Amino acid sequence: MATRSGSISVIAAIAANVAIAAAKFTAAAITGSSAMLSEAIHSVVDTGDGLLLWAGLRRSARPADAEHPFGHGKELYFWTTVVAILIFAVGGGMSAYEGILHVLHPVPAGHEAWSFGVLGVPALFEAVSWTVAFRELRRAKGGRTIWQEVRTTKDPLIFVVLFEDSAALFGILIAAAGIFLAHVTGAPWLDGAASILIGGMLMAVAVLLARESRGLLVGESADPRTLEDVRAVASADPAVEKVGRARGVHFGPDTVLLDLEVQFRRDLRSEELATARGRLETSIRRSHPDLRYVFIQGRTLEAGPT
Repeated sequence: MATRSGSISVIAAIAANVAIAAAKFTAAAITGSSAMLSEAIHSVVDTGDGLLLWAGLRRSARPADAEHPFGHGKELYFWTTVVAILIFAVGGGMSAYEGILHVLHPVPAGHEAWSFGVLGVPALFEAVSWTVAFRELRRAKGGRTIWQEVRTTKDPLIFVVLFEDSAALFGILIAAAGIFLAHVTGAPWLDGAASILIGGMLMAVAVLLARESRGLLVGESADPRTLEDVRAVASADPAVEKVGRARGVHFGPDTVLLDLEVQFRRDLRSEELATARGRLETSIRRSHPDLRYVFIQGRTLEAGPT
């Protein structure tokens, strides 16, 4: 489990957010800053999200059973969708609500030094967590760009933590700017405006996460490059005369169901046909271990000699 791509990012994010949330709530209580309170709520949501992702990761690793013959891999996609909902409703909604209240009824914040000092420590933690997540994503992207990897990856852990940490860093910058501007201009409503901006940013991140998670939950096709390689492996088998369609669907980040249509040579005997099927399936699994379930629809043009 610990070696699964993205799991290190989740652990690092949980550890960072626990410490960050405590520091932000302390500063919010001392200063009375709306933006700081929004950031504290944001960190609590991030901590809960990390725990949900970790739980989803553990549940998705359970083996297949009678009720789930293709495994529990989509559990991770379900919990990723729940995380997106929580970020939108709790993180974004509460931050925006708190900001609106502070704009309508502004209260001057005090002890600004506390706010800046506390924001500096979380910024450091978030930067470390973001770096871990970015390195994991860069390691997984191969020849693709970062955005292409986000759009094509089947492992939501890779992009969820990176998106959350990016939102956290931008949120810290917005909160610091709001507190600073409210202090130098004497307009405390700017602190509330910063809280509204943080809420809007979290809602935007949540929508992006939900969009990426929806396709995974419904069932996305396997990587086209993988399917082309499967066709090449099948074409190279001496018993195969023609390769038809190759279709694959993800039941988890590392679990793919493959349906391959092939036309075997017409002169094959029944025992030779069975041997060819087994050999082809073994070759495909050896080339792509993530193809856990391989179904080969084989046929001959006419029955071979017996």
